[in-house]
Amino acid sequence: MTDQPEPGRPDAPRLTTREAAELLGVKPETVYAYVSRGQLSSVRAAGGRGSTFDAAEVRALARRSGRREPSPAGGDLVFRTGITLIEEDRYYFRGVDATELARRHSYEEVAEWLWTGELRPGARFEAPPETLAAARRTVGALPAHSGSTDRLRVAVTAAAATDPLRFDLSPEAVLSSARSLIPTLVGALPVVGDAPEAEGGSTGSLARQLWPRLTARPADAPALAVLDAALVLLIDHDLAASTLAARVAASAHAHPYAVVSAGLGVLEGPLHGAASGPAHRMLQEAVDRGSAVPVVADHLRTGRRVPGLGHRLYRGEDPRARTLFALLEGVPQAAGALAAAREVVATTARHAPLHANIDLALAVLSVACGMAAEAGETVFAVSRTAGWIAHALEEYGERPLRIRPSGQYTGPRPPQPTP
Repeated sequence: MTDQPEPGRPDAPRLTTREAAELLGVKPETVYAYVSRGQLSSVRAAGGRGSTFDAAEVRALARRSGRREPSPAGGDLVFRTGITLIEEDRYYFRGVDATELARRHSYEEVAEWLWTGELRPGARFEAPPETLAAARRTVGALPAHSGSTDRLRVAVTAAAATDPLRFDLSPEAVLSSARSLIPTLVGALPVVGDAPEAEGGSTGSLARQLWPRLTARPADAPALAVLDAALVLLIDHDLAASTLAARVAASAHAHPYAVVSAGLGVLEGPLHGAASGPAHRMLQEAVDRGSAVPVVADHLRTGRRVPGLGHRLYRGEDPRARTLFALLEGVPQAAGALAAAREVVATTARHAPLHANIDLALAVLSVACGMAAEAGETVFAVSRTAGWIAHALEEYGERPLRIRPSGQYTGPRPPQPTP
């Protein structure tokens, strides 16, 4: 439909029963149930076969009921959200260019602003001593080979156990939990090697608290600024898989710790938060070999995807990667890794026109600063916690349990013999 007459006019666009059902995400018989309850009006179709429905009225019911119109690609759930907009190879937090926020403000400042709409210069998160001690004891009981996401998951559980008021879903209580949970997650991670505890202990900036958990090398101002910017850039990215899981949990009125646990469970997937690990290993190999060409060639020869390239939401370079690359220019020790990353992009471009994504930019940071391959995943998980909380706050205000897709049964029809 190209013309959109006003609702209620005789020439207003009409939908068939099937079209109305698809728009509402229900079965055709449910559409007639809406009519019988007075939630929809219908007009008998020409010829007396079936009914038609006012398109604007159906859309309004879809918004009220939590159902969403299918996306142009078809089949995807679409949610109203006021957090992140991605369009034309840029992305915005509440209408503000996220890359500009990363250049101007700290992670804590942006998280607070995203949650409350208020910018608090110098905002800091502090872990309650009892909560931090419980999280550290729990993390310390894990096997030595445990990964950072393993540690973060159990730290969340420990933090939840120390908060008897965790089931209070008022915005004030949720934000109080978030402000203590995020530094608890960081503080529960072990310090790398003999790296000194960050200046300010658990009360400095979150980037400064996180640094010694990622590398034994001392932090310098330019590198710390890149880490802080990375934390800001990764706070949210619309309804990524882990964020959808977090919203499903929030829809069931799970407490904020459970919401974060749901997000962490999905984040660990190799196609999501753990995607920076392969990019790190590839980039490290390119630096060690002195050229990215043979490394890319090896990937292509064996049919492996070159990590750190391409993104389904951007036609060009991921704006998060572009921002980090620009900041990494000011980090002297990143020169070699940065050159290798650009050579990866240029070499792969001969085979496929792919651009750098955030995983490649995180790999430059981790390789340049002597971090482990999973460092990018750690940064991702800590950062995205603030985004999951923002989405939970939105979801708590929606109709509970609205995220309930219907399964399309494909098994044998009953009755079947009892096995």
